[in-house]
Amino acid sequence: MNNSLHKFLGELKAQRNYSPHTLRAYERDLRDFLDFSAAPPALPGTRSSAEGAGADAGPIKLDRGRLRAYLAFLQSRKTARGALLRRASVLRKIASLRSFVRFLVEQGEIKADPFIGLPLPKKESLLPRFLTEEEMSALLRAGPERKPPQRERDVAILELLYSTGIRRAELCQLNAGDVDFIAGFIRVMGKGSRERLVPVGQPALAALRSYLSVRRSKEAQGKSFQGAEPLFVSVRGRRLSSAAVPLIVHRWARAAKFSKALTPHMFRHSFATHLLDRGCDLKSVQEMLGHKNLSSTQIYTHVSLEHLRKVYQKAHPRV
Repeated sequence: MNNSLHKFLGELKAQRNYSPHTLRAYERDLRDFLDFSAAPPALPGTRSSAEGAGADAGPIKLDRGRLRAYLAFLQSRKTARGALLRRASVLRKIASLRSFVRFLVEQGEIKADPFIGLPLPKKESLLPRFLTEEEMSALLRAGPERKPPQRERDVAILELLYSTGIRRAELCQLNAGDVDFIAGFIRVMGKGSRERLVPVGQPALAALRSYLSVRRSKEAQGKSFQGAEPLFVSVRGRRLSSAAVPLIVHRWARAAKFSKALTPHMFRHSFATHLLDRGCDLKSVQEMLGHKNLSSTQIYTHVSLEHLRKVYQKAHPRV
């Protein structure tokens, strides 16, 4: 089974151009199932003492009974903080396993797909959380005390997240040469190694110029940035990690005295929602967000319609 897992991950990398982060998530999800199959936990929400042996424990039975047991385990499993796994986490683990099972069927390692006809939990239809335009303006005006160039860097990060709607991983992968200050675009490498050009507003471009100017003077006077040089770096001069971005957002939210919890992805949600509220067409928003399917973008129409409904109820005299 270990060989099959490695072959599957190799195909995801070679055929679908999945990122290292996505491949690690697939492997982690699949090893969870293999560990469960090798030695199911005695109690819901606990891990087996034989964890890690599943992938090397010989053939794994893939039948409906085992899948039903695993699904029940996932739905009763608890995190380290004692909370049940979120529905999205359960569905992601199931989706990883379904892809692996289809691969095994294609390879002739199992005869039939045991997922066929198996009832599965439905995806929660949660509306994305976002900031209003007023809240976003208040957040960007605030800011903790930070020494240069960290303050300029953090301002540029927040402005760029809101101006472009890019993901935090995409932001951290940006190089200096990916910013076209004259045309007002950035080149983004998205999921599946799909490249796209995204327009950038003047406030974000100004924040980037300020950050690069201060950073240049700190590193070496008169230094010119190379195209492949990371756009955002840590205090130690290394490429900024994806894990650092939520900390920056949290620090600014606390300085702005926000009561709601903020995440980097809320900038993406706010970007899309505000564009649609102001009349941008859905197809353009899809292209800027880098969504492969339009259905992924359509969730923001529900947010905008809800906003429209509230405006209507507040303004119409006969509601």
